[in-house]
Amino acid sequence: MSRSPLDLQAMPLPGCWEIRPHVRCDIRGRFVKVLHAPTFSERGLRIDFVEQYYSISLRRVLRGLHFQIPPHDHAKLVYCVSGSVMDVVVDLRRGSPTFGHHSSVTLSAEAANALYIPVGLAHGFYTLSEAATMIYSQTSLYAPDHDTGVLWSSAGIEWPDEAPLLSERDRGFVPLKDFRSPFVLETSAS
Repeated sequence: MSRSPLDLQAMPLPGCWEIRPHVRCDIRGRFVKVLHAPTFSERGLRIDFVEQYYSISLRRVLRGLHFQIPPHDHAKLVYCVSGSVMDVVVDLRRGSPTFGHHSSVTLSAEAANALYIPVGLAHGFYTLSEAATMIYSQTSLYAPDHDTGVLWSSAGIEWPDEAPLLSERDRGFVPLKDFRSPFVLETSAS
């Protein structure tokens, strides 16, 4: 029996998974597989990604906490191909035993790990290295009228910096306590 090319580790928030690929190294460099449909399907994870982005962020940049509301909500697959970040998700799903809770993981090019984020979680990250390049795959198209977030400092997260570099947009999001969530925990991981 062959081993799966990915190890999926359940995060504390239901449906959220850290993906740890088996990195192949040789004299040419490294080869990393971040998506394997059969492994994702075994866990009930979505693979119907329709859009992909990347961002380059300098040290001390914080992006988040972002999501899209229905009907343009989406699951995400995120990973860091250069540098390292503190990656954070916050559960916004009513009925979830972890509603309002957060979880974090360090994503880095060195570890080659990724994070699968189900619908109903806010996402953000803080750049730990001099610069970091993050790749995001999403299961819905960008919809500006449905793209929003909650205030980075309102979810009880212990960020490494009390005064990170933020966009004006991220400074203006509502605090988590004032956000009226349209998300409900689904019984599947998507």
